[in-house]
Amino acid sequence: MASPLGRLMTRSDPADRLAVRIRALDEAAHECAGRVDEEAVAAARRLVRQADRRLAFSGGATVVALAGATGSGKSSLFNALTGTDVALAGIRRPTTSTALAGVWGGEVDEQLLEWLDIPRRHALGGGSASALDGLVLLDLPDHDSTEVEHRLEVDRLVELVDAMIWVVDPQKYADAALHERYLVPLAQHAEVMTVVLNQIDRLAAEDRAACARDLGRLLDSEGLGRVDVLAVSAETGEGVDRLRTRLAGLVSEKKAAARRLAADVVVAADRLSAASGTAATPELGRAGTERMNAALGKAAGVPVVTEAVGKAWRHRGALATGWPVLAWLGRFRPDPLRRLHLDRITGGRGAKKQAAIDAGPPGRTSLPATTGVQQAGVDSAVRAFADEASRGTSRGWADAIKAAARAEAGVLPDSLDRAIAQTDLDLDRHRGWWQAVRVLQWLFVLVVLAGLGWLASAFVLAFLQLPPLPKVSWWGLPAPTVLLVGGVLAGLITAGLARIGVEVGARRRERAAARRLRRSIGAVTAELVVAPVQAELDRYERARSALDRARA
Repeated sequence: MASPLGRLMTRSDPADRLAVRIRALDEAAHECAGRVDEEAVAAARRLVRQADRRLAFSGGATVVALAGATGSGKSSLFNALTGTDVALAGIRRPTTSTALAGVWGGEVDEQLLEWLDIPRRHALGGGSASALDGLVLLDLPDHDSTEVEHRLEVDRLVELVDAMIWVVDPQKYADAALHERYLVPLAQHAEVMTVVLNQIDRLAAEDRAACARDLGRLLDSEGLGRVDVLAVSAETGEGVDRLRTRLAGLVSEKKAAARRLAADVVVAADRLSAASGTAATPELGRAGTERMNAALGKAAGVPVVTEAVGKAWRHRGALATGWPVLAWLGRFRPDPLRRLHLDRITGGRGAKKQAAIDAGPPGRTSLPATTGVQQAGVDSAVRAFADEASRGTSRGWADAIKAAARAEAGVLPDSLDRAIAQTDLDLDRHRGWWQAVRVLQWLFVLVVLAGLGWLASAFVLAFLQLPPLPKVSWWGLPAPTVLLVGGVLAGLITAGLARIGVEVGARRRERAAARRLRRSIGAVTAELVVAPVQAELDRYERARSALDRARA
């Protein structure tokens, strides 16, 4: 079965828009829950439930309340409008906290009266009163009664009825209790309120007009200029027909309930908006994110890793392109990345690399532990990021945004360490020329060995007193010496030149590693810090949008 709000959407009257606004208010209350003053959220949710219940009842009924102070003639006016004497006035009023209902016609939903909780009812209708069929007129207890339950009953029903008629008398029409407690707070409901100046028969003709004008000025000063003011006398019947005609208009128009609820929605939405804040949704700045990532990267050891990458490139380059004899000695020096437990994944690709990472223990790297100063820098960076993201929002939303930024603080260090471990440091590429240099170096080694062999042969022949080898000279120097010394010098010169290339490559690898590590750090913060903060900002924007629709 379709809900009352759903059925309301199918009718082409002001209630169509009302249904959209009520749904928007419900959405806003949901989004604001936990971020905004709970009383404002509860009031909005209560109104949504109340509206759903009211709209579930017969749309043909119009509920109007007569409210007033003691001695205003409210019950006498009720009797005059109903043509009965069922409402007891003055000292004969029963000591009860319940209202009295006059019901015109037989089509009023009984469940509506049960929802209003009005046990005292009087059926009316027929004849000249047929224009009022569907009207439920309530005679409320005195709002200034000394009995607390009387005042509570007035407060309860004022929130439920479709329209209100406030009955005042010439002596107390400026009563502060009425204006401050009811009229001014209900200024948004001006379209469904009427102020009746009763007992005008007690005033001279010239005083009546002056009293009505003064009442009108007072209402206007309170933002109630749209409220109609009618002068009547329940005793003589003067003006009662005009009031009855107004009631008939409310009944025939069948819009009082929708207008009342629409005003209620605006009031609830305004209250919720004031509690939530109206500032535009902040946008996450790139600069703030980069500052946070830089601080987190520093704390996670990115500078240490980038420095190790450069040293590892130099170490490996020296082994590959250096003079083989000296390079062999360099193999006894530890690789900088091995000391950080990062060497085993630098050459991995795809599933093989991921398996190597996942197989590792929780402490995958041997990066220096985060110091207190570094941790303070991380906290400060995350806090600054959250402060920037929440700038301009109300305290509740700001607290929620900051809490979201810190929500994953417990897993952040390990996630950063894993991100560094998973980063491809790109040390297995861009070194094809090393192999060429290595081949060249070994050629020089062969030259040196040839020179050594030649010299050794000459020494052996001389020792054995055998005929010497023919003497061969190059550039005026013995050929074996040229081979030996030239091979060594060529190897050393080649190693020196290669070292320049290795150094250039090391600096490039450091910069490339820094970029890759920053991206890895950024991926972690995007998931654990930025995404939760953005989710809160999106929620804030949905709340703002829903509140705008509720007030539209």
